[in-house]
Amino acid sequence: MKRSVRRLVLGFVFGILMLTVSVLSLSTTSSAQMGIGISVRIGPPALPVYPQPICPGPGYLWTPGYWAWNDVGGYYWVPGTWVVAPVGMLWTPGYWGFAGGFYGWHPGYWGPHVGFYGGINYGFGYGGVGFGGGEWRGGAFFYNRSVVNVNVTNVTNVYNRTVVVNNVHTSFNGPGGIEARPTPQEEAYGREPHTAALAEQTQHEHAASQNRQLFASENHGRPAIAATARPGEFNGPHVQRASAAGEPYHEPKMSPQEARVQRPGSNGTGNQGQMSSHNSAKPDKAAQKRMQKEQRAQEKAEQKHNSREQHR
Repeated sequence: MKRSVRRLVLGFVFGILMLTVSVLSLSTTSSAQMGIGISVRIGPPALPVYPQPICPGPGYLWTPGYWAWNDVGGYYWVPGTWVVAPVGMLWTPGYWGFAGGFYGWHPGYWGPHVGFYGGINYGFGYGGVGFGGGEWRGGAFFYNRSVVNVNVTNVTNVYNRTVVVNNVHTSFNGPGGIEARPTPQEEAYGREPHTAALAEQTQHEHAASQNRQLFASENHGRPAIAATARPGEFNGPHVQRASAAGEPYHEPKMSPQEARVQRPGSNGTGNQGQMSSHNSAKPDKAAQKRMQKEQRAQEKAEQKHNSREQHR
């Protein structure tokens, strides 16, 4: 009898411990996905104007294009693309947020609902709040033809629902950009278990970082490869070029190395924006110390400036 009771107690305790570990693991995953991946001193260019390639087939979900960061070349465009979505999951795009004098990147993620993405109008259903381009019904994804480019011959799960479309191309959240804040519902969605970007998304971003014509310094905010039908497909009839830059492009007054803000624990390996890191520059120790000294001086000056602005 005593052995049976002891076994029940031990089993109950073990179950509680496993449940606690599982909850903590999910919480850690969600928090990691919501963390800031990189910080820089200069803001991203406006989002370019471009058409959406036709959906390749059932089960594909649109992931909008965005400006990523590279410590060597600065901002570069990662083309929007169609990705085979995990069943039942939706994509919350990453976004740049301005706070404390710096622009920080909040990585995107897969989850059961679309969370907060800065109020940024990425287009094609991502108008700044939620996603109006489609929805899951059971194990099948249905597309809203009013905002996404779908051929009903290849995709039969479609419907039509009016979505308000604005023409704002601002690419960051915060003062000077889109001053939106997450709703209680979006905050709740942000606490749900999340899944990181898929391997093909990571590879897609990496391929973009290797293409010089995708850097803002080369295309001035109007990339020739603005959107693709599939990840990594940068050539062919389904590649769409930008018809215009969202706003006039202004060349940054500092180099990417000067603009990069190193945080404690950061390895300084370039873009940690949406998914990955790219950097080939390895400055010597003297240069690093000089840059750190200049960064501290700039940070103090910016803090004083922000303090004066707040008291006006």
